Amino acid sequence: MNDRVVVIEPAPPASPAVTLVDASSEATLLSEQACTTIRQQILSCALPPGSVLTEAGLTVRYGIGKATCRVALQRLAQEGFIRVVPRQGYVVTPITLKDVEEVFAIRMQLEPLSARLAAGNVDAEALNRLERACRNDDKTLGITSRIGNFMDANAAFHMAIAECSGNGRLVRMLGGLLNEMARLVALGFGVQNTKPEIRHDHTALIDALVRGDGKRAEHIALRHVSTFRDMTMEKVIASLKDTHAGAPIAPLRKGPR
Repeated sequence: MNDRVVVIEPAPPASPAVTLVDASSEATLLSEQACTTIRQQILSCALPPGSVLTEAGLTVRYGIGKATCRVALQRLAQEGFIRVVPRQGYVVTPITLKDVEEVFAIRMQLEPLSARLAAGNVDAEALNRLERACRNDDKTLGITSRIGNFMDANAAFHMAIAECSGNGRLVRMLGGLLNEMARLVALGFGVQNTKPEIRHDHTALIDALVRGDGKRAEHIALRHVSTFRDMTMEKVIASLKDTHAGAPIAPLRKGPR
C-alpha cells in the first residue's frame, strides 16, 4: 500500500486592515470647526462690524480649504453674522443701537422670570464660584482677553440661574441672547478700552435666590439688566462714533426701569 503524503501549504499572510474614512463626515467636521472659529472672531470683534471678508483671505488666515470656507460662510450668513455682497465677498453685519435695544428688551423680560422661577432651587456654592470668576480681573492680560473672560463667566452665571428655572425654552432663548450680547459688549467696551463692572447685583441676587425670595430675585434681576443695558448703550454709542462700525445713530428710546 502506498502511503500518500499530504502537504499543507501555509496560509497566506492576512491583508492589513483597511480603515474607511467617511470623507463627507470629515468635510462636515472641518466646516463646523471653521464656522465656530470665524463666529468667535466675529463675536469678540476680532473681525469688526463692517469688515469685508473674502474666501481667499479667510483660507490664508485660518489655513482652511476653499470648500470648507465656503460652507462655513454660508452657515454664518444664515445665522445673520455676515451678509453677502455681490462681486465683493461678505461683510460682517454692522452693529446698530437697535440691536442693543432689542437684545436688552428681551433680556429684561426673560431674566426676571428666570430668577423668579429659580428661587429656592439654586446651587449657592456654584453661583458664588461663578460670581468670583466674574470679578477675577487679570490686568496682565490685554483688554480683549479681560472682556472675553468676564463675558464667559458672566454668561455662565446667568445660564446657571436659567437652568434652575426648569424651563428649557427659556434656557435656549437666553443662551442665544447672551451670545448676541457678547459682540455688543466687545465693541462697546473694547473700543473704549474698559471692562464692564457689575457692582454688587450678583451677590444680592444669589442671596435672594438662596432664600427662595422670588419676588426680590425678580426685582434685582430687572435692575441688574437695566443698569447693564444703560452702560452698554453708552459704550456702544461712543464706539460707533469712533469707528463708524454701525448704522447712523438714532435717538435713544428709554426702556422701562
